[in-house]
Amino acid sequence: MASQRIRLGMSLIDPQPGPDPLGDLENQIRRAAEAGFSSAWLANIFALDALTALAVAGRNVPGIELGTAVVPTYPRHPAALAQQAITAHLALGERLVLGIGTSHKVVVEGAFGYSFDRPARHMRDYLSALVPLLVEGRVDVEGETITARYQATGPRPDRPPSVVLAALAPRMLELAGTYADGTILWMTGPVTIRDHIVPTIGAAAEAAGRPAPRIICTLPVCVTRDEGAARQRADKVFAMYGRLPSYRAMLDREGAAGPGAVAIIGDQDAVVQQIRGLAAVGVTDFVAAEFARGEEAEHTGEVLGELAGQLGASA
Repeated sequence: MASQRIRLGMSLIDPQPGPDPLGDLENQIRRAAEAGFSSAWLANIFALDALTALAVAGRNVPGIELGTAVVPTYPRHPAALAQQAITAHLALGERLVLGIGTSHKVVVEGAFGYSFDRPARHMRDYLSALVPLLVEGRVDVEGETITARYQATGPRPDRPPSVVLAALAPRMLELAGTYADGTILWMTGPVTIRDHIVPTIGAAAEAAGRPAPRIICTLPVCVTRDEGAARQRADKVFAMYGRLPSYRAMLDREGAAGPGAVAIIGDQDAVVQQIRGLAAVGVTDFVAAEFARGEEAEHTGEVLGELAGQLGASA
């Protein structure tokens, strides 16, 4: 069943080199919280370690949910990631959402030197170890690719961090519905969410006896008077995502030539309507990735902040 409400989150920008990068990140989180955003999300690619950065930068900003989008699994044993996630979760007063994903073949094989053969098998084994460690603090499993025999002895939170999986392909969505609390998406348009993402993950969650999953949709956003120019800019800024196979498959499902075609772009009314309309296709959370410049960036922030306040007040 489609959601009738949607929560608004903000995608955080990796701090640039400077005297206080974690202070800069804290200021971003504080601005998002004060504007009424329900969540803020930090990528874990080639910059700061997202879990550590959020634990430090978010500790003194109460209320707002903080998530990773996403931590790559291949270079981290699930016991090590569970230990780090529990620590960050406790530091944040139990406000962490642990977003994880396989990353991409070009990174896993090219940068890390691991085989990317059968990534769904890897993720099945990974989740079968990670989730019990987060929930119960212990695990004893031997999968095809991962063995985990581990007993945590440190402090435990009252409730474990929520886990969401970056899942696009059918098998990954089935794993997300079976083991995790939902999925976090990127470069995935509303038709694909309605016809592919929601039914696949929803059926898996129902079969596993789990609650309806969170569907967290992240897309570029720009409030502008020149929609055509903004979509061209989005195609340029996010060009790499139009070439990576997993995102290319989602764009093809949507009938989108490139990233600019699925970005949330238009005047104020059009952008607000597009974001609110995502609830009708099953999105529970929309995370805005701003890419505007100059006055457009300022106006986009104002519009998103106003919408975040409205959605928060109606929650």
